[in-house]
Amino acid sequence: MSHVAARAAEVLAAADPADKVALTRCLATDWRAGRVALLAAAATVPLRPGRPARPVLVPPRDLPKRKIGAATGGRAALLHALAHIELNAIDLAWDIVARFGGPELPRAFADDWVTVAADEAEHFALLCGRLGALGLAYGDLPAHDGLWQAAERTAHDLLARLAVVPMVLEARGLDVTPAMIERLEDAGDRDSAEALRRIYRDEIGHVAAGVRWFRRECARRGLDEAAAWRDLVGRHCRGALKPPFNAPARERAGMPREFYLGRVAV
Repeated sequence: MSHVAARAAEVLAAADPADKVALTRCLATDWRAGRVALLAAAATVPLRPGRPARPVLVPPRDLPKRKIGAATGGRAALLHALAHIELNAIDLAWDIVARFGGPELPRAFADDWVTVAADEAEHFALLCGRLGALGLAYGDLPAHDGLWQAAERTAHDLLARLAVVPMVLEARGLDVTPAMIERLEDAGDRDSAEALRRIYRDEIGHVAAGVRWFRRECARRGLDEAAAWRDLVGRHCRGALKPPFNAPARERAGMPREFYLGRVAV
């Protein structure tokens, strides 16, 4: 019987996005059916996941504008940027399983991150479908590498990874997605708006998983949760955390206001 950490590493190594989605779906199905063993040990994972030749990675300032309006160009840029985020999110979920999973963690840890990875694969496929409706494919526009740079900065420590990826980067998605949905509706793109609603609902659960395991790890290390989070964010995140914050969605994910409304030294 295969082990989930080793299978997760295989998904990470896949360069073709369609293969990454298919492998994710297969692994999630096998895991839920009991055909994959619990983590025997963390797996050896590459520093960077497999990636296609396109999109070209550029600095964020060189990306096309994402203004949503009657023209398709702005919507295409937005949907492409979101698809790129979701592709990275597939790898981020499998990386936390493969890199940090071990026998000291319960099955529920793998359950949570397998679910997250499976959700992210469906999000990526959904957004690729919306890009196709606009006559584009993933890779047709440039993208940036900021998400995986955050993974590299936190590759040494599970607590840091949890603090930065689900509790900063995904939580930021909760802050900005409702406005994007509204702008897409105003532009008459109801199908894309509905896709973002699905993603938004799922991302609340992803942030919740991050908060849950962050708190468990803080308890294991004897750390104050809010202070530890602010310290880790100050050390590993670039740029200040800025409002507006979607406090109701963050609270639904179990993230108290004192975490992100307290002073973060960056």
